[in-house]
Amino acid sequence: MQKIKIALLLLLSVSFNTLANEVCQVIDGAKIIAQDEKNTYLGKLTNSYDSDSIFNEYGTYGSEYNELSVFNDYGKFGSEYNQYSATNPYTQEPPMIIKNQKIIGYLSANKNLQGSISPNLTKALCSDEI
Repeated sequence: MQKIKIALLLLLSVSFNTLANEVCQVIDGAKIIAQDEKNTYLGKLTNSYDSDSIFNEYGTYGSEYNELSVFNDYGKFGSEYNQYSATNPYTQEPPMIIKNQKIIGYLSANKNLQGSISPNLTKALCSDEI
């Protein structure tokens, strides 16, 4: 019985890692664009060495202190209360994930919004993968 549990855990782990890698490959290089009146550019989903990356904690779009970062809890795009924010669990207008000039999803904490992925989950899954 113990061997079966271990085998199932290993299978789930491999499946999860495969799924995470696929998600990261799909979003790699995508731009984050707000749905506000200006369609504000909010950075890219690229490796943390890219100055435009939302995973670069020292860059404009990854800093928790910059007004254009989805990780700024007090900013327009990171506050859990703003209608354009990626962390607002109720928003219907979160930042778009755009790749090859097409919307491929939304960066959003709204679990009920089809095609959305949480910014924190994205960071956890992909910041070291991309």
